[in-house]
Amino acid sequence: MAEMNPPPRVTQAHEAQPQAPAAPVRHFRPAWAGRQAYAAIDLGTNNCRLLIARPSGENFTVIDAFSRVVRLGEGLAISGKLSDEAMDRALGALHVCADKLKRRNVHLARSVATEACRRASNGAEFIARVREETGIFLDVISAQEEARLAVLGCHILLEQGQGPAIIFDIGGGSTELVLIASGERIPRILDWQSVPWGVVSLTEHCGGALGEEATPEMLAAHYAEMRRLVGDSFADFAERIGPWRSRGDREELRLLGTSGTVTTLASLHLELPQYDRRAVDGLIMPVEAMRNVSQRLAGMGLGQRRQLPCIGRERADLVVAGCAILETILDLWPAERLGVADRGIREGILRSLMAADLRVRE
Repeated sequence: MAEMNPPPRVTQAHEAQPQAPAAPVRHFRPAWAGRQAYAAIDLGTNNCRLLIARPSGENFTVIDAFSRVVRLGEGLAISGKLSDEAMDRALGALHVCADKLKRRNVHLARSVATEACRRASNGAEFIARVREETGIFLDVISAQEEARLAVLGCHILLEQGQGPAIIFDIGGGSTELVLIASGERIPRILDWQSVPWGVVSLTEHCGGALGEEATPEMLAAHYAEMRRLVGDSFADFAERIGPWRSRGDREELRLLGTSGTVTTLASLHLELPQYDRRAVDGLIMPVEAMRNVSQRLAGMGLGQRRQLPCIGRERADLVVAGCAILETILDLWPAERLGVADRGIREGILRSLMAADLRVRE
């Protein structure tokens, strides 16, 4: 296995309750509310995503969107720096975002960067370059804020019930897990943890994706090592949430995942010929079915994964790391069903922007 820089210290919090302020309940919205456009940009370790929307009742209507795989964190685990090629790819995507913000006459926007920029020794220089070349002000948010925004953006899809719930987000450079209280409109965060394993960081730390020469034994050992690394990082959180996990039976435990990993695996479970957000977002599926898909992918060679619908070349080398993280979470919180969300940080940003702007204008 190639020598890699050690991952950063696990970030965690006890009884943390970062709360998004609830928008006031209203029977009308002022005339300006339906016309203003708001935007959210999420520059992650693997993807750059943009969402532009207008308020619509207590929700919002998307009027434009953009997503591109940029692999900003490529090579970061080895060098500790963002490479020139990765920064150029990200800047290309951000130029597209900047053009869309201008064309849509966006009223308020928030742009955030996550784990790659948090870890990189040249992250601040890259942020300054983005501002100079695109006019976009990237806010490098903490892992705690990342977790809060993900919960705010997708909690509406959590399966109904009174049992404790975990919402998780498998990113490119980190994974956030959040334990939330049940039965509240705005989730109250009981505990959370961020670990430095995402699909990019875990793949690179373990020497990259195995090639076509890999035997079944090599693939199994590679996957087991990924599972071990992630399990070790989750150990403290697993101990802290033990009392919540044991309060009821598996039927009462609820689990919701937001990430490219869970949406991709859900697509394979549904045997979709191509990705369809309408079929995936909000899907509730048996955990055992998700495990079956994960284990099938982990046993495939790289070429086989590239041939699968909804994976292709862009995800084929990273999806096994996502499977390892996902299966470890399923061990940690043994729910019977898993909710799938094709939404998260961007939607959380939009809800925060709209709620805050409404309060200011009242």
